[in-house]
Order: sequence, then structure tokens, then C-alpha cells
Amino acid sequence: MEHTVPGWLANSFIYLSAAVIAVPLSKALGLGAIIGYLAAGIAIGPFGLGLVTNVEDILHFAEFGVVLMLFMVGLELEPQRLWSLRRPIFGWGSAQVLGCTLALSLVAWAFGVSWQTALVAGLGLALSSTAIALQVMGERNLLPTSSGQAAFSILLFQDVAAIPILAVMPLLAAGAAGAGNATGMDQALRAGSSVAVILGIVLGGRLLLRPVFRWIARSRTPEIFTAASLLLVVGIAGLMQVVGLSMALGAFLAGVLLAESEYRRELETDIEPFKGLLLGLFFIAVGMSIDFAALAGAPWQMAGLVLGFLAVKAVVIHTLAWRMGLPYQDRPVFTLLLAQGGEFAFVVFQAAAGSQVLAPQTASLLIGAVAVSMLLSPLLLVGIDRLLLPRYANCNAPAMEEISEHQTAPVIVAGFGRYGQIVARTLLAQGIPCTVLDHDAEMIEAARNYGYRVFYGDATRLDLLRTAGAAQARVLVLAVDDVTQSLEIVDLVRAHFPGLEIVARARDVTHWNQLRDRGVVRVQRELFESSLVSARSVLELLGTSPQEALDIADRFRVHNLALFEQLHPHYKDEDRLIAVVKQGRRQLEEQMAQERAQRAAAAAEAPHGG
Repeated sequence: MEHTVPGWLANSFIYLSAAVIAVPLSKALGLGAIIGYLAAGIAIGPFGLGLVTNVEDILHFAEFGVVLMLFMVGLELEPQRLWSLRRPIFGWGSAQVLGCTLALSLVAWAFGVSWQTALVAGLGLALSSTAIALQVMGERNLLPTSSGQAAFSILLFQDVAAIPILAVMPLLAAGAAGAGNATGMDQALRAGSSVAVILGIVLGGRLLLRPVFRWIARSRTPEIFTAASLLLVVGIAGLMQVVGLSMALGAFLAGVLLAESEYRRELETDIEPFKGLLLGLFFIAVGMSIDFAALAGAPWQMAGLVLGFLAVKAVVIHTLAWRMGLPYQDRPVFTLLLAQGGEFAFVVFQAAAGSQVLAPQTASLLIGAVAVSMLLSPLLLVGIDRLLLPRYANCNAPAMEEISEHQTAPVIVAGFGRYGQIVARTLLAQGIPCTVLDHDAEMIEAARNYGYRVFYGDATRLDLLRTAGAAQARVLVLAVDDVTQSLEIVDLVRAHFPGLEIVARARDVTHWNQLRDRGVVRVQRELFESSLVSARSVLELLGTSPQEALDIADRFRVHNLALFEQLHPHYKDEDRLIAVVKQGRRQLEEQMAQERAQRAAAAAEAPHGG
């Protein structure tokens, strides 16, 4: 008997295999997860290995990942906060859409394209990819920043603007006057239905959602709560789709309505895995949808179209960022995230082709250009990170002069961050002069505002250490954040200033061992002592006396430091390391248990002794 694998199971295996192979490889190369998903889609799509051919169906299904993402974003925005964004949404959002549409349409019209085609192309290409933009901003933690909020406001307006853009398509089509009247009636009915659905979501969310979720939570069945969460998003998305609105916009409104509820965190936890997987599937589907036949048929036309619309949008958006007063360093990423084409452009161009506003070949070319821009955008972002942003790192920062006069202080402090500040301030309070070095211009300016003298310079440079007085100083406090730089400084000091004692900060156990390998004896793990203080607080809250808690912490400190010395010769031998750690833990537990028994016995005998 012959057995066959069901189609859905085979496709699931293909998608998951492609993602599991491509995404880790892409991240290992420093290209990011989105490029990995897009590359996976290209590889398994019709123009790659041809393992998957029903691209359009997959793309429609995967768009639900964007819906879930907007629902999650809505959960982070309380209604009051959303209301505070109304001006950026309708102000800057309308400026971006109208400005890009006008610029793109005029350029197309100047090249001899009919005004109807130019307008449709401008409207579609003015939209940006919500999925890629929000994913990138989430990875970089940009959403809470002013640039992130501005980009989010514009993206949200684009979701709203997609509704009238689609409504314009039939009006642009050539038709009889009677058909135009019928179309106008249809548009009026659709507008009424849209308003009714949005009001229903708002009122229903206010009156029904919390009681319903409270009732479901009482069942104490986690999987049903998850099912209810997905049912909510699916139901709202379906309602919005029926009346021709953006599914993502509806999900966003539902999230905002639940942002103040007691179930917000649980909803986020339940939906996050589905959102991540479906977003990945969406990017794979975008990769599969790139029409390489169209690219091969008109490569120069496609290249000109993609680069042309990206350049025009970039000029408009960068100008907008300047007018908005966004930080200089944030403008390149802000511009790129909004300059690319968006997933809703697929819908706009397909609707335009269906209304015969666009010729099928033109619609196919525009859809291909949008897909290629979405593929290029993460690649360009890598280029911006590596080539452009380092040049902007200290833009508009105060000018800093490196240390030039020879210093004679007995102590040099390398790094004036949260660790180096405490050491330096303690010494200065005792009247001990210090030469403090740091290479962060903003940190130096802040320190100077508080009256501290900090020199600008990189302590990995031999000439700078000589000027700082390393040949005559007695102690170097090594408090830099970067582990690699820390080890470079130690090697430099050991080679050229052997008489300079080093007191070092270790970020973790590996760094501690690497410093000990270089002969640095006075090494302090940055969180060790503060963790012991917290452990004492916990013991006291559980009823242990303060003195006993202090004694326990001291004994743990002595044991742990001795164990580290014992482990150091073996830290590169994992098997031996694990064995010594287990043995040390048993010894500590036995010692502590013995001491507890002795204290209990002494407490039991105390009344008789009295």
C-alpha cells in the first residue's frame, strides 16, 4: 500500500526547513532575520527550487502575521496615549502620503505616463511596509523613541489612507456616467458600513471584551484563553475585511481597547509565538512573490523603477524628518524604513488592474518593484549600519580634545561609566588625585557638567597611556565596558608598564578567567557584591537576623572566591570544570547544613543553660 504525505504537511516541512536553515545563517553573517526569511522564500519559490507554487494563497494567509503584529502594538498603546498621537498621525502621516504621492506622480507624468497611471503608481508606491518597519524597530528598541513614534504614526495613517486609495480605483476607471453614479452609491454604502464596524469594535471592546475574558479566565484552561485571544483577532480582522477596511487597522483598535485591561500581559504572551511565526511566513511569501521573469524581461526598466521611487521617497521623507526635528543620527534609518514599498501596494495595484486603471503588464512591473524594494531594504539597512551611522555617531556632539599635557596622578581610571564613577568618586573624596579617561563624548560632557574632570581618549593607545602618566602612576583601575578593549589594555600595560598595578572589573566569569590568565590578581566581578547584598535582604525578609544574614553572605563570598581560584586552571576543560563546580556546591551545601544544625542545637540548649 502506497502512502503519500498530505500537501499541507509537505509545505509546512518546506517552510520550516527553509526558515531554520536561512535565518540562523543570515544572522551569523550579520544580515538580520528578515533577509534570511526573504532568501528562504526566493530559494523555495517558483523562481528558485520551485518547491512551492501557490504563492498568492500563502501571501494572503501570511498577512495575518501583520494583523497580529498590529494587535500587539495596540496592546502597548493606551487610548490616552493614542489620542496624544492624533496630530502626528494625521499631520505627519498625511504629509508623507500626499508628499510622496505628488512627487512620484509628477516624476512618472514627466516621463510620459498618463495621469491616471501616474496617480495610481504614486498612491501605491507612497505606502511603506508596516511588517518590515515595525519588525526592525522592535529589534532595535526604537518604538519608544521620538523617531520610532513618528514612524509608527505615519505607518498607522497609511493603514487608514489605504481605504480611500482603494475607493479611488473605480472612480479612475473609464466608464459610463450611470456606472459612476452606481459606484458613488456603493462607496457611500461602504463608508457607512465602515463607520458602523469601527463604532461596533470600539463600543463592543469597551462593554464586552473585559467581562468575556474574565469569564473565560475563570475556567482556568490556558489553551482556551489562547483560543479566545486568537478568536478575537480573527473575528475583528474578518469584520474589517467584509467592509473593505484594513484588517491590521481593526486588530490595532482591538489591541488599544485592551491595553488597559488586566489581561494585557497574558494576551501578549499567548499571541507572541503565533505573531513571530506568521510574520516569518509573510516575509518568506514576499520572497517567493518576486517575479524574476519580469526582472529578466526588463532588467534596466525594473532597476530604474526601484531605484527611482526609492530615491524620490527618500528625498521627501528625509525632508519631512528634518521638518519634524528628528535627531540627526536617526534620520537615515527613519528614511529607509519608510522609503521602501509596502505590502498594501500589492492590494492597490491588483485592484487597479482589476478596475482596468493599470495594464496587467504595468501592474506586474509595479508589484515586482515593490517586492524588490522590500528585499533591498534590509540589505541597505546593513550598509547604513556599517558605513553611514559610524560617521554620525558623534554628529552634533561637543568637540573633545584628547589628553595632551603629561599627567602625574598616582591613579589612572580607564572608563567613567557606572562602575568607574564609583571608584573615582571614592578616591577623589579621600583627596587622592585621579586621571580619568573615557572615549564617550556624551559621558564626558555630562561628567563635566557635574564638575568632574574627564579626559577624552582611548586607553588602548600606547601614546595616550604615556601622556596619562602610566609610567609613573601606581594603580590603573580598568573599568571599561568592552571585554576586548579591556584585555587589550592589560596586554599593553603588561608589555610597557610592568610596574603599574591593575585593579580590574570583570563583566562575567569568562572575562575574570581571561584577566587572571594575564596575571591580574585584583579582579572584581561587577555584580558579585551587589548580588550578595540582595541575598542578605532576602534572608532577612524570610526571618533571618541581620547579623546571621551577614555571616552567611561572608561565608558564601569566601567559598566562592576560593572555588574560582580552584577552577581557574581548568576553565577551558569543560568536563573538569563541571566536576569541580558540582563538588564545590556539595561542599558548600554540607557546610551550611552543618552550621544550621549547630545553630539549632545551640538555640535548643540556650533556655536550659539559663
